[in-house]
Amino acid sequence: MTKELAKGYEPHDVEKRWYSEWETKGYFRAAATSEKKPYSIVIPPPNVTGALHMGHALNNTLQDILCRWKRMQGYNVLWMPGTDHAGIATQNVVERQLSAEGKDRHDLGREAFIERVWKWKAESGGQIIGQLKRLGASCDWERERFTMDEGLSKAVRTVFVKLYEDGLIYRDNRLINWCPRCHTALSDIEVEHEDHKGHLWHIRYPVVGELGRFVTVATTRPETMLGDTAVAVHPEDERYSGLIGKKVLLPLLNREIPVVADDYVDLEFGTGVVKITPAHDFNDFEVGLRHSLDKINVLDESGIINAAGHQYEGLDRFEARKRVVADLEEAGYLDKIDDHAMSVGGCYRCKTVVEPYLSLQWYVKVAPLAGRALDAVKSGKTRILPKQWENTYYDWMENIRDWCISRQIWWGHRIPAWFCDHCGEITVAMETPTKCSKCGSDELRQETDVLDTWFSSALWPFSTMGWPDQTAELKTFYPTATLVTGFDILFFWVARMMMMGLHFMDEVPFTDVYIHALVRDAQGHKMSKSKGNVIDPLTVIDQYGTDAFRFTLAAFAAQGRDIKLAEERIVGYRNFCNKVWNAARFTMMNLEGFNPDGISLNSLELSQGDKWILHRLNETARTVDETLTGYRYNESAMALYQFTWSEFCDWYLELSKQDIYNGTPERKLATQYVLWYTLENLLRLLHPFMPFITEEIWQALPGTKATPTIMQAPYPSHCKECSFPQDAADMERIMAVIGGIRNIRGEMEVPPSKQIAVILSCDSEASQRLMKHNENAIISLARVSDLAIGYKIEKPEDASIQVAGDIQIYVPLKGMVDVAAEEERLLKEIGKMEKEIEMFSKKLESPAFVDRAPADIVAKERQKLADVNGKKLVLEESLGKIRKLK
Repeated sequence: MTKELAKGYEPHDVEKRWYSEWETKGYFRAAATSEKKPYSIVIPPPNVTGALHMGHALNNTLQDILCRWKRMQGYNVLWMPGTDHAGIATQNVVERQLSAEGKDRHDLGREAFIERVWKWKAESGGQIIGQLKRLGASCDWERERFTMDEGLSKAVRTVFVKLYEDGLIYRDNRLINWCPRCHTALSDIEVEHEDHKGHLWHIRYPVVGELGRFVTVATTRPETMLGDTAVAVHPEDERYSGLIGKKVLLPLLNREIPVVADDYVDLEFGTGVVKITPAHDFNDFEVGLRHSLDKINVLDESGIINAAGHQYEGLDRFEARKRVVADLEEAGYLDKIDDHAMSVGGCYRCKTVVEPYLSLQWYVKVAPLAGRALDAVKSGKTRILPKQWENTYYDWMENIRDWCISRQIWWGHRIPAWFCDHCGEITVAMETPTKCSKCGSDELRQETDVLDTWFSSALWPFSTMGWPDQTAELKTFYPTATLVTGFDILFFWVARMMMMGLHFMDEVPFTDVYIHALVRDAQGHKMSKSKGNVIDPLTVIDQYGTDAFRFTLAAFAAQGRDIKLAEERIVGYRNFCNKVWNAARFTMMNLEGFNPDGISLNSLELSQGDKWILHRLNETARTVDETLTGYRYNESAMALYQFTWSEFCDWYLELSKQDIYNGTPERKLATQYVLWYTLENLLRLLHPFMPFITEEIWQALPGTKATPTIMQAPYPSHCKECSFPQDAADMERIMAVIGGIRNIRGEMEVPPSKQIAVILSCDSEASQRLMKHNENAIISLARVSDLAIGYKIEKPEDASIQVAGDIQIYVPLKGMVDVAAEEERLLKEIGKMEKEIEMFSKKLESPAFVDRAPADIVAKERQKLADVNGKKLVLEESLGKIRKLK
């Protein structure tokens, strides 16, 4: 007996029930060794502090589609999950807790503070894992990793020691991004830039020995002039050729500094003279190295002016700025102040303005590692898709700078380096040393810095599989197949994984890197809390169900194009879920007593409609396979949507009713089997995109009990048995005729309940035979009372006409339409359209609107005018036809 589905699809109970079943039964589990071909993906580990946002939702939906698809194709699939310890972010969370208790981390001390962070992680960390499960993510959760678990910590220490021994890790006093509040170095990706209205201060520097002569420089940070050690001009700038090698006097501090010539200076910008502050500007630092300039750091770790700032010592950097400007003005050194828009970098966690800061840090020498990572992409060992991102990758890798890997915080992988207080030797080791490796002293203290979070993340593809131990997982699943990630971490994460994977595994970490776009709001703006345009994925899931949300993301995931997400789009795909559900209900209500076992397609009496739907199903399977292989998710989703809605539901379900209700036993059985076969295959095709609703329906279908879950059912592929190209083409011609008749009904406002007479005039005998053979389908689907089919029939005088190939469709209108009433209706509608045209035209002729309104609003109004003009044209054509009947 066929199980009956509920009248409406209620996603929440279904999702909870099936996810629990899948996880409990171990359906996501990968085998460490298997005869199946391996397919592996490592999840980009979300921060342990994180909550699911739109970026996570898109990224993990795309990964899950690939993993479910490959599983159904018979692969041994490992989707490796885990979370990142997120050094600064996690430390800040716990520091805020302590602050609420009136304490800070120094009150606890390092060990107690780290224990407090582990306690927080155990109680509150990792909520995002539960949220990923709600999204349907089919990760192998039994293998879940954490970037500070015991195994990964061993991998991190092994890599650090090996790179140090290879001469690829060193310490140096260089310029880094510094957060004065968090008291730590930051990577470039941890600095968030925002546009601000600032100022450009133009300051006169007197030329030494030339009374009354000045050079003028411009700066956005006048307080940093306290650390100036030169001014620079371009070597080819004739205005200043006589100044090169001379000195200028640094205002306020009266320190003489040299004039140097450097190509860095832009001849065309400003006065052509720039101040050089090597300790407080990245470009100036490089100029300073080229000219052996002093590096004078005028700030302490908290952004307070230090002793090098002389009379300004003790002032906060922004207070010092005000004082310096006031003193420059009073002394006559301030030439002018311009308003100046500029991008200001802030700490990604606390939003404090970041300072370029001179500090002793640990670095990885990356040039020797970057070469192989560059060659791997150029040679095709790793593909980056869409391909345009390869050029970005090349640019970064060819201009790569050494990587600052130390951070001045407590939460993270503590650097395994020990300093000897007796002789100054540095010992780097896997285990804590008991004595100095050089002098034998036991006066050792460990480095207090921890490693950049990206250091452990760079090892993720192989450390998660057990490296440095040689595990079965590494042998089976490394290198991984695909990495799905956002463009913003192509360099910070992807490039570093490439370098580390090639150096330590001697193989690329992944074959394909798929770079997905951003999810923006409906207007194309970036989502942000400050704008109030953030869409919460969990709210969407609660409201519309996971499957509708996932399908929306896939349907708009076109390569290289950001997703403009509007709620009405999600509503549209919830309606699609309902369409699938209702199609399944109709099918199953008409399968009472039906058993597909033992039946084959070639044993059945198939109609033209049967062959058409089987052929279209077959072509859809081919399209989905091709487009998913090419990571064209949107094309896969659209092919499935089009087939489900426009072909299976709109056409075949209607066609099937004739034989289900009135056909011979042979035809009824054939139709039941094709209905069942199409729906069952369609559910399998849809499953990677919409896992929950497809499992729920599939479990209720007859003939599926031999396989415990749709996840283990084979993914449909193109098969010769279902290929009927000629029959499909013939059926398309029949559908075109039915569509033509429906168009005439629509134009003439003939109610759906009213049957009409139709004449089909065929220009060939083959077309005549085809129409005769399928006249029942035409009569039923076009609601025709009297159908005449003939060869080159003359058009009746009062008939409306449509053309479908070599077939003319005539519908006699006399007696079918109340001519006077229809004429009156059409004139009223045309009058309405004319008023709307006048309104939109006046608006678009007004310079006040066109010049002041946003471009997208003006474009929308123009489109509205075009639409109304189009409607008016159609109405006028219909009016002409009606008047001919008078």
